[in-house]
Amino acid sequence: MVVTSPATASGTARTRGRGRAARFLERYWYVYAMTLPVVVVLGTLVVLPLLQGLYFSFTDINANNIANPVLDRPATYRGVGLTNYLNILSGGSAYGSFWATLARTLIWTFACVFFHYTIGLALAVLLHRRMRLRSLYRVLLILPWAVPVFVSAFAWKYLLNARFGPVNWLLETVGLPPQVWLGQSNLALVSVITVNVWLGVPFMMVALLGGLQSISPQLYEAAEIDGATPWQRFREVTLPGLRPVSGTVVLLGVIWTFNMFPVIYLMTGNNPHTRILVTYAFERFFAGATRDYAIASTYGVLILSVLLVFATIHRRVMRKQGEDL
Repeated sequence: MVVTSPATASGTARTRGRGRAARFLERYWYVYAMTLPVVVVLGTLVVLPLLQGLYFSFTDINANNIANPVLDRPATYRGVGLTNYLNILSGGSAYGSFWATLARTLIWTFACVFFHYTIGLALAVLLHRRMRLRSLYRVLLILPWAVPVFVSAFAWKYLLNARFGPVNWLLETVGLPPQVWLGQSNLALVSVITVNVWLGVPFMMVALLGGLQSISPQLYEAAEIDGATPWQRFREVTLPGLRPVSGTVVLLGVIWTFNMFPVIYLMTGNNPHTRILVTYAFERFFAGATRDYAIASTYGVLILSVLLVFATIHRRVMRKQGEDL
C-alpha cells in the first residue's frame, strides 16, 4: 500500500489543473483571440461610460463645475450620495416628475410593442400563405424598416403638419376638421405612437415570419385531420410554435422602444405631453446654460434599472412557460 502525503497530493492536483487549463487554451485559443477585440471595444464604448455615468449620479456635476481645460478651470463638483436619486424619486416637477414620466414611458412602450407584435403577426401569417406577388408584398412591407429613422421622422412631421400637412388636407377634403397632431396635447403622444408602430412592424413581421417557417407543416396536417378549426390550429399550433421567437422579439422591442429617442424628439421636440425618461435625460444633459450631468446620469441609471427588472421578470415568465410545455 502506497501512502501519499497531503503535500504530494496537492501538488499533483495543481499539476493536473494546469494541464487541463493548458489543453483548454490550446484547443480554444483561436476563439478567445477572435473575441478579445470585441470585448475590448465593448468595454471601452459601453462599460466605461456606464461606470462613469453611475459615478456621476452620486455627484452634483454640471456645466459650471466640471473641469474645463480651455478656461483652465479645475473640477469643483463633489459627491452628494443618494441625493439625486431621492430628489428624482420624490416626483418633483423640478426633476422631471419621474413617476408621471415613467407612466407615460410605459404607456408609450407597451402600446407600441403591442401593436408591433399583433400587426406584425397578422402580416406574417398572411405572407406565410401562398399568394401571387408575395415577394413584392414582403419587400414593400419591409421598406419602413429600411428607411433611416430620422428620415422617417421628418417625413411624418411634414405629413402631420397642422397648417400644410397632407393628412389635414385629406381631412378637410372629406369634411372633417383639421387637427394639431404634434401640439401641446395628448394627441401628440398618439401621433408618435402611430409613427413608431409604422416603423417597428416590419421587424416583427420578418422575425415572426421566420418563426412560422420553422414550424413543421405536419403539425398543421395532423391538427386538420383531427378536425381542428383554423382558429384552433392558430391557437394550439402557431402560437406555441412561435413562443421562443415571440419572447425574444418582445423583449428586444421593449428595450428598443423604451429608449426610442429619435422618433419622439425629432417630431415633437421638448413637448411635455410626449416626454419619456430618455428624452428628459437628454434635455437635462444638453439643454439650458447649466447642463445638469448629474441628474441626466441618474436618469440613465434608473432607466437601466427598470429595463433590468423587466428583463428579469420576462426571463422568469418564459422559463416557467418552457417548464409547463
